[in-house]
Amino acid sequence: MNDTSTYAPSSLVSCDGYYGEFGGRFIPEILYETIEELIDAYRAARQDPAFWETFTELLSNYSCRPTPLTYAQNLSQSFGGAKIFIKREDLNHTGAHKFNNVLGQALLTQRMGKTRVIAETGAGQHGVATAAMSAKFGLDCTIYMGAGDIKRQYPNVFWMQKLGAQVVPVTAGSQTLKEAMNEALRDWSTHLESTHYIIGTACGPHPFPEMVAWFQSVIGQETRQQILQQAGTLPTAVYACVGGGSNAVGIFSGFLDDPTVRLIGVEAGGKGIDTPHHAARLSSPKASIGVAQGYKSYFLQTDDGQMRKTHSAAAGLDYVGVSPILAHLQSIGRVQVSAATDQEVLDAFNICLQKEGLIPALESTHAFVQAFKDAPHYSSEDCIVINQSGRGDKDIFTIADALGDAEWRNFLKERGRE
Repeated sequence: MNDTSTYAPSSLVSCDGYYGEFGGRFIPEILYETIEELIDAYRAARQDPAFWETFTELLSNYSCRPTPLTYAQNLSQSFGGAKIFIKREDLNHTGAHKFNNVLGQALLTQRMGKTRVIAETGAGQHGVATAAMSAKFGLDCTIYMGAGDIKRQYPNVFWMQKLGAQVVPVTAGSQTLKEAMNEALRDWSTHLESTHYIIGTACGPHPFPEMVAWFQSVIGQETRQQILQQAGTLPTAVYACVGGGSNAVGIFSGFLDDPTVRLIGVEAGGKGIDTPHHAARLSSPKASIGVAQGYKSYFLQTDDGQMRKTHSAAAGLDYVGVSPILAHLQSIGRVQVSAATDQEVLDAFNICLQKEGLIPALESTHAFVQAFKDAPHYSSEDCIVINQSGRGDKDIFTIADALGDAEWRNFLKERGRE
């Protein structure tokens, strides 16, 4: 992997953390010195070639990078049109793209002399990555997770705990990612000297969006090299799911300066964006610009600025806001954003299983939905890339329930009797 000191998203951000009108740093006074400390550490790391060398070396020998770019021959033949390639972030350590960012922030934590980390998590992939990294680096670790998400993502909770993390259920509000982030921010404000907050996505106050995008840019860098090597051309389009936005920003960063490459994000359409039960911020007319959790972006909120409840079958997309980077890129027309419903996601998930033997996370499968819709409309000379940002074994309870799998239900009943 090459040095990314000049990777594309860094050219979009102002010195005070704005991407156009989005982003910024809206924080209480108590966090000011800690954020300044983090900015100084981040800027120093950006100027230190040894930092990036250590980061990429650890990714290589501990996290199995580079992850493959897989040609999906069966899917390509089934849909016709474009050749379909899949970026396999599910093969990254702990099963998702999350470890890239976690590792980078862990190195910054060491630079700052902190001994404890905290994190929020929705689907649990960021939590597992943070817990694994904490075990390796010898850091105390606390993970905040919505009580509702704990129930539907318990396999990840199990591994977080076994890795040594304390998992704190959050019972406020809708008991999902937004509330988990609120609790993590409260914890941080009372343990500033010893603790670094590893935000899991490209949201939050500056420098988090830029910093997370920097660490996740390894995805786009690898993908660009791999598609040129395998297909001999740049892709016609790149697809990624959008929750907070870190996997999308990561893979898009490799192609931002290529205007012929369409960049397409796919949000959680839930039960339909014409209902209240979705998490579509950039693809829904019901979202509006606001300030929450330290940054300015699009949020699903009431007229008086209160955050609405969201819904998605995919816990990692069930978030009320979206990265200011993506909000800006959409506003200038560089990124297009659509939404996929829960049912469309389940249908696409089954296709991935049956056609390619792949088990994408429900989050990632949102990107497959739109790619499958578009693929037949491209020519056979075109190729498209889908970012499979995580693996789907964590979703077994949600998927088995949605599919009404009788054998799985019988299995659970039998285990309950033991």
